[in-house]
Amino acid sequence: MNVIEGARISWRNIREHKLRSTLTTLGVIIGVAAVITFVTLGASLQQDIISTVAGGNAATMYVTAQSPGDSRIPSIGGGGGGSVVFTQHDVEQIRQLQGVELAAPESGIAASSVTYNNSSVGRQFITVSSPSYFQVRNIDFVAGRPYRTGEREVVLNKPAARMFGDNVTVGSNISFTRAATSEQLNATVVGIVEPKGGGDVLGFSQGSADPRIYAPTEPYYLRTTQSPTTQQEQLVYGRILVTAESPSQVDAVQGRVYNYLGQNSDARQLKSQSYQFEVTTQDQIIGQVKQLTSTFTAYITGIAVISLIVGSIGIANIMLVSVTERTREIGIMKAVGAQNRDVLQLFLVEAVMLGVLGSALGAVVGIAGGYAGAQAIGLPLAFQPIWFVASVVVGVLVGVLAGLYPAWDAAHTDPIDALRYE
Repeated sequence: MNVIEGARISWRNIREHKLRSTLTTLGVIIGVAAVITFVTLGASLQQDIISTVAGGNAATMYVTAQSPGDSRIPSIGGGGGGSVVFTQHDVEQIRQLQGVELAAPESGIAASSVTYNNSSVGRQFITVSSPSYFQVRNIDFVAGRPYRTGEREVVLNKPAARMFGDNVTVGSNISFTRAATSEQLNATVVGIVEPKGGGDVLGFSQGSADPRIYAPTEPYYLRTTQSPTTQQEQLVYGRILVTAESPSQVDAVQGRVYNYLGQNSDARQLKSQSYQFEVTTQDQIIGQVKQLTSTFTAYITGIAVISLIVGSIGIANIMLVSVTERTREIGIMKAVGAQNRDVLQLFLVEAVMLGVLGSALGAVVGIAGGYAGAQAIGLPLAFQPIWFVASVVVGVLVGVLAGLYPAWDAAHTDPIDALRYE
C-alpha cells in the first residue's frame, strides 16, 4: 500500500467519525494555542520593556547603592531605587570625571494629593532632579521647556496633563501636598513631555500609561545630610544618572564612576556596609530584562505544554479504540495480502493527521489569542514565527508518539483471530 492510498483511507476514517475526531484534536488545539499565546505575550512583554529601556540614551548609566538581595535592574521610572546616599558633592565630582557628558541626581517627593482647578488626584510621586534630567533620559518635549532650579516650576508628561479631566497646559498652575508634612506647594507648569519609562521594570508596569510629574530639587526637595567631605549640609539623592560623551566610552566611564564611588565618594561613608554600588548600563539592563522575561515565559509555557501531553494521550486513547473497532477490517486486509507495515502505516498516518490538524488549528487559535491578549493588555504585538513551525513539528511528533503503540498493536493482530472477532 502506498502512502497516498493509506492517507486516503485514514482521512475517510477520520471523516466518518467527525465528533470523535474533533474531540480528539481538541486537546492538541488547546495545547498548541496555549503555548503560542503565552509565547507571543511573553515576547510582546519583553519587547515593550526593552523598548522602554532602550528608548533612552544608549550612553546612560544608572548609579545606585543597593542591598545584595535587591534586583540589579533599576526602576526606569522616577525616584530611583536603593539607598539615599549620594550627596550634591558626589554629583558634582562624577560630573567632572573624564568622559562624562552629564550627571543628573534623582530622587522624589511623595505627594498625598495634586490639585488643579479644584480637581484633585491622590498619591502621586514627584520626581525631582536637575534640568539636565530630560536630556539624560532622552525625554522629548511636546510643549514648553525644562524647569529651572530654584523656581516653582514643574513639567508633566501627557498622562499627567490629562489626569484632571481638563488638559493641563503650559502656564497652568497646580498645587501638591507634601505627604510627610502636609505642606501645600504651588507650581507653574512650564513643559509637557512625551511619556517614557514610567514604570518599574520588575513590576512590568506600562510606562506609557503612568502620569509623571517632574520638579527641580530646589525649592521642593528637602532631604539633606552632612557631607563627610565638605562637612556641609547638602541635598542627598537615591540615584545618579550619568551620560557618557559617546556610547563607545560607556565601559571606561563606568569604571571611573566605580573607582570614584569606592575611593572618594561621600556615599561610600554614608551607605550601609552591607550595601554595594551598582553602575548599570543600558546593555546590562536589556540583558537582565531578557533573562527575566524569558524565564517567566518559559515557566508559563511549560504549564501550557501540559495541555499538549493531555492531547497526545487523547490521540493514543482514540487510536486504541479505533484498532478495537476495526479488528475485523484488519483481519480482512491481512487475509487479502496486506503486510504488517501496511497496517502500521494506515494507523500511524491517521494519528499523524489528527496531530497535524490539531496543531494547525491550534496555531491559528494561538495567533488570535496572542493578538487579543496583547491588545487587551496594551502591549506591542511581537510574533515569533519559529513557534508556528514548531507547532507543526509538534503535531507530527504527537501523532507519531501517540499512534505508535496502537499502530504496532494493529499490525501484529492475528488475522484468524481478527476475522472471528465480533
